[in-house]
Amino acid sequence: MQRRLTLVTGTALLLIAAAGTTIWRYQRAEPEPATAALPVPPFPPRIASGETYEHCLAVLADDPDSAKPIADVWATGGGGDGAAHCQGLALIATGRPDLGAERLEELAKTSLAPDLARATVFAQAAQARMMANQPARADDDATQALTLAPSDPELLIRRAVVSETLGHWDAAIGDLSRALMLDAHRSDALVLRAAAWRRSDRLDLAVADADRAIGLNPDNAEALLERGIERQRLGDAAGARADWQRARGLAPNSTAADLAEQNLALLDAGPNQR
Repeated sequence: MQRRLTLVTGTALLLIAAAGTTIWRYQRAEPEPATAALPVPPFPPRIASGETYEHCLAVLADDPDSAKPIADVWATGGGGDGAAHCQGLALIATGRPDLGAERLEELAKTSLAPDLARATVFAQAAQARMMANQPARADDDATQALTLAPSDPELLIRRAVVSETLGHWDAAIGDLSRALMLDAHRSDALVLRAAAWRRSDRLDLAVADADRAIGLNPDNAEALLERGIERQRLGDAAGARADWQRARGLAPNSTAADLAEQNLALLDAGPNQR
């Protein structure tokens, strides 16, 4: 009895990163837990200021284990938002993203900082929830962030990544379309939307977005990987091969290259193995 490969989709999430990568495997698998770069040090606007805050964040970047006790002592002495922020990020950086997310959520809800700073903290909490494989709670945090900063394309893209992880393709498309209206040159948003179009069986729109992303940056390995998947779905094996070979060559040590290599190997295996 011949083995047949089943198409499996999974979003490779950097929270801002490209997503929509797809490979063929011998059996359907659950999407892998999202991986992400640690959300430290925080990007502007920051939730607090001051010498102790800057010191805590600097230690956090170099030695997360040492940052946690610094933040704890500071919080006990009335460190306020800055101490809470450093505590939450330290928990994430030391392998406790669920606890870190709780601390950041509490901070974002209670802080009197400007809306955009609080939105940033909610976005970091969403990232931590994804690291803890809690996408539904990440979606709640991402939505809270957008309530505070509804026209921020970065936050729209972040929530779209979460939506794709949950399989909510139309929701992802909606957020990505809004993000692209705000910044038409976001190739990462185009790649994400191409993947969402493909997963909802709208391949013509998927190819258009992948083509547009490649037009913005011909060396975009994620876009080439995604277009190769779409071309394969459309029966264009030669076009898929060309895209995957180029993606592999452009970023040889990347996840995109690894997935392109796997897809090329399976393409070489022939139709009885796909």
